[in-house]
Amino acid sequence: MPRGSTSEGTKRDRDEALVRRLRGQERGAAESLVSEYGERVYRLAFRITGNREDAEEVAQDALWTAARKIGTFKGESAFGSWLYRITANTGYQKLRGRRGKDHAEISWDALLPQFTENGHHVEPVEDWSGKVDDPVLHTELRGVLGAAVDALPSDYRTAFLLHDVEGMPNREIARSLGISLPAVKSRVHRSRLFLRRRLAQYLAVA
Repeated sequence: MPRGSTSEGTKRDRDEALVRRLRGQERGAAESLVSEYGERVYRLAFRITGNREDAEEVAQDALWTAARKIGTFKGESAFGSWLYRITANTGYQKLRGRRGKDHAEISWDALLPQFTENGHHVEPVEDWSGKVDDPVLHTELRGVLGAAVDALPSDYRTAFLLHDVEGMPNREIARSLGISLPAVKSRVHRSRLFLRRRLAQYLAVA
C-alpha cells in the first residue's frame, strides 16, 4: 500500500464513485448502494426500532430516499454519515408513528447519575468479577443486559449501540444523528450508568 494511503481513503474513494454514479442515475447504481450499505443501514434501523419488520421498512425507505435525493448531498460530511442520518430520522419517524410502542422505555431522567452533597456517586462501584465468571449466570446476564438496552429511550439506545457495539467514533455518530458531540458523549455515558445500575440490581439478588 503506498505511503499515506489507508483503508479509510480507499473507502472514501469508493463512496465518491458511488455518489457520482447515483448522481448520474447510472444503471445499477441503486443496487450498488444497497450492496454497499444495505446491511449497515438495516442494522442501524433495527437498533432504533427494535423490530425487524419496522427495520426493514426503515432501511428500504432510507436507501430509496438517499438515491432519490442524492442531489442534496453536499459532500460536507462523509456519504455514510449522511446516509445514517437519513436512516436515523426515518427510524425516529417510525417510532413516533407507533403509538404506545415505547411505553416500556424509561424516562431519560432515570439515566441521570445521582450524587451526594460531596459530589460522589450515590451508588458505589461493586466488584462483580466473581459472579460474572459464574457460567450459570452468564446466559441470564446477557438477557438482563439485552432487556436493559431495550428499555433505554431510543435516542440514547442508538447512540450507545453505535458507539459500544458498532464501534463508531463519537464524531461520526454526531454527524450521523445530527446532534452535538457533547450530546453523544452524554448519551453514551448515561446509558452505561443505567446499564451498570440494572446489572447491579440483578447481581445483588443473584
